Amino acid sequence: MEYWGLIFDVDGVIADTEALNARASVQMFAQLYGVTVQPEDFRPFVGTGDERYVEGVAEKYGVQIDTQEAVQRRAENFFHLLQSSSLPAAPGVLELVEAGRVDERVRLAIATSGQKAKQFPVIEGTGLKLDWFDAIITGDDIDRKKPDPQIYVRTAQYLGLPPERCVVIEDAPAGVAAAKAAGMFCVAVTSSVGRDALKLADLVVDSLLEVTVQLLIQQFHLTSTA
Repeated sequence: MEYWGLIFDVDGVIADTEALNARASVQMFAQLYGVTVQPEDFRPFVGTGDERYVEGVAEKYGVQIDTQEAVQRRAENFFHLLQSSSLPAAPGVLELVEAGRVDERVRLAIATSGQKAKQFPVIEGTGLKLDWFDAIITGDDIDRKKPDPQIYVRTAQYLGLPPERCVVIEDAPAGVAAAKAAGMFCVAVTSSVGRDALKLADLVVDSLLEVTVQLLIQQFHLTSTA
């Protein structure tokens, strides 16, 4: 039997964390550097990893930052906000993961540029279990962040699958570019940016409620043979 991989990003795909990420980062710039930045300043850096997310906005405002200190404070702010903000699973994600779990042809994975310490609580907070996935790759496991394809190349290696047998679920242009550069199919969800910014994806949807395992098999000709 031929297997195929279904790979999920986290922020904006498994849970709608983007607004919370931006709020935590706005607070960090005010706390550490006395600089007022705007939530929309972070939009171009969604999906590029925690370090680039804060460095990109620092460069825009001409602020010299200690990247690790900034990332750490941002994470602390994020967890504080998380205590008072509900972050349920994104619509359709639990159903799609469950369908993948019961289909013996599917190998499930998570590939996120975020750090393990921040992403694991978010994943588990949605009701997903880490041991449901055959591979979990985070920003701690790579040295080149999206849009570099390294994270997806490595995920395919962990799954033991060729890239052309993998489908990535993404929400950010950098993630879509990484998936396509890795030679994978990509479904993009418009949870963080508009359709025009996701046009490199093979399929763009407004919600994972529109996506089923059978649709992916048909769309990308993934039918397995025994």
